[in-house]
Amino acid sequence: MPEQPPEKPPLSDAAKRALAEARKRRAEAGSEELPVEIDGRDGPEPTRFGDWEKKGITSDF
Repeated sequence: MPEQPPEKPPLSDAAKRALAEARKRRAEAGSEELPVEIDGRDGPEPTRFGDWEKKGITSDF
């Protein structure tokens, strides 16, 4: 028989309040409209992911 993963302990009241607050903040924030970048690259915003690559050169912030 495969082993069952251990059960998670119940969340404390403080943890429940923190999760509810985080959900509320995410709902209020919505999606941020970024300005159109001229001569930029496709894909996710590179500064969010730590690397920037342009014309074969990668720099790490």
